[in-house]
Amino acid sequence: MIKKKKQGFFNLKEWWEDDWQDMPEFVQEDQSQFKSLIVNFKDKKDMEEFARLVGQRITFKTQSIWYPKAELAHFMNKKYIDSKEYKS
Repeated sequence: MIKKKKQGFFNLKEWWEDDWQDMPEFVQEDQSQFKSLIVNFKDKKDMEEFARLVGQRITFKTQSIWYPKAELAHFMNKKYIDSKEYKS
């Protein structure tokens, strides 16, 4: 829910209020991890065995993984347009 700023002496609105009228509410679910764990490997063979066990690719550059493997959403190639601009 968008909270409106209290009307003061000059009756000023926030810069975005006119554009955001009648917009649906957006709630972002918490997508943070439940638990993080540091796993250490004695050698490359142990790292490769662990990667096989969890079914994920792990390299020397890998900083973290999700288990089970997370399906990552890609939004860089998305564009949101006004329905007035869309022509089929």
